[in-house]
Amino acid sequence: MLIAGTFLLAVAASLCAQGPRQVALVVTNGTVVTMDAGGRIIADGAVAVDGSEIIAVDTAATIQLQFRGRETIDATGQVVLPGLVNTHTHAPMVLFRGLADDLALMEWLNSYIFPAEAKMVSPEFVRAGTRLAALEMIQSGTTTYADMYYFEEEVAKATKAAGLRGVLGQTVIQFPVADAKTPGEALTRAEAFITAYKGDALITPAVAPHAMYTLDGPTLTATRALSKKYGVPTLIHLSETRDEQKTAAERRASSPTAYLDGLGFLGPGVLAAHGVWVSDTDIGILKMRGVGVSHNPESNMKLASGTAPVPAYLRAGIALGLGTDGAASNNDLDMFDAMRMASLLHKLQSNDPRVVPARTALEMATMGGARAMGMDRRIGSLERGKHADIIVVGMSAARQTPLYDPISHLVYVTRGDDVRTTIVDGRILMRDRRVLTLDETAVVKEARAWADRIRLAVKKVDPIVTPR
Repeated sequence: MLIAGTFLLAVAASLCAQGPRQVALVVTNGTVVTMDAGGRIIADGAVAVDGSEIIAVDTAATIQLQFRGRETIDATGQVVLPGLVNTHTHAPMVLFRGLADDLALMEWLNSYIFPAEAKMVSPEFVRAGTRLAALEMIQSGTTTYADMYYFEEEVAKATKAAGLRGVLGQTVIQFPVADAKTPGEALTRAEAFITAYKGDALITPAVAPHAMYTLDGPTLTATRALSKKYGVPTLIHLSETRDEQKTAAERRASSPTAYLDGLGFLGPGVLAAHGVWVSDTDIGILKMRGVGVSHNPESNMKLASGTAPVPAYLRAGIALGLGTDGAASNNDLDMFDAMRMASLLHKLQSNDPRVVPARTALEMATMGGARAMGMDRRIGSLERGKHADIIVVGMSAARQTPLYDPISHLVYVTRGDDVRTTIVDGRILMRDRRVLTLDETAVVKEARAWADRIRLAVKKVDPIVTPR
């Protein structure tokens, strides 16, 4: 016993003599909102990062004793939390921001967006749009996003260069589009995209059949089979509008959810965007099949598509995340806005102020989104062993004073431009509002040049002067 005790004391003395372990990064002295299963909030906390991984989350004093960062971020007076997870976007469509507003979805799509895309979408358009979207997301605290668009390999290149994490779906649609004249050609592109990025540290390739109303049964089945073949996600719009529900009833004598289920389409790995017009039976099917759902309150309100039954999804235990949708219909990619709108919308809809409280909204934007995309073991909370996707949010503005509850402030007060620092996979993408992975001036200049071209090509846009 004496020998064993002496040995342990010697080991402890040796460790103390060695001093703190050197790691890549320590974020310290902030209020750490972990979003872990215990809901820990550490008032004077710190996060230690080595490589791409979080290796410790604890009080600042404890982390200081154990670790010394080659880089240190002092988060005094700020909130440290997991990077936000945006579960539904069309990133390049930021170049159509404000192109057409105050319209119902089908008129917006058929009269404005689809014609504009037919004229403008190209690899160059997609690259420029994704760079602008990436800049906006980094500046507003999104670290992971799900995307559905064309030329998705270009989205992937720009996303990876910016340092963001993306679940990126190559779109498959029935009619000819910029990158594929047939669904078969789109499926070929999707398979090539998957093989190019399978196993990438930041990019998760996916297949993105547009919707049940823009694809026939065999094509829907083929898209899901391709996803299963490679073990990658499937992204799809589902029950976004009453018109979609009506179309399914007339053509399929079914709801969109039941129709897809009848095809064997639904299952783990499927992420359904919107899910507005669903019945209790549909919700039961989604739960039984392990489908994730992306709630997009702002675009649903702006397009008057309806209000998703979020309280019912939550009661059912559906993996529910938040999305902004594309900036052409929202009109921004700010997940703090999405959290606030989600909470307020469902309080109003239900006449119950207790519905979707602040913690639930924040959960949907972090761990909820991670679960919906099947990534909750890797991202969504600040815990040892997870990817180091971290944001630091300033709390010094007049409208953020006084601060009693950091979660309340994050949902009801904070805006995207309150984010001070954004870190993905241990890499600092923005520090003290300075983006390090993109040239902000060049990105904005390029986007404005594209806006001039779009304005000339799409006659219904007023010829206004763009500031330089």
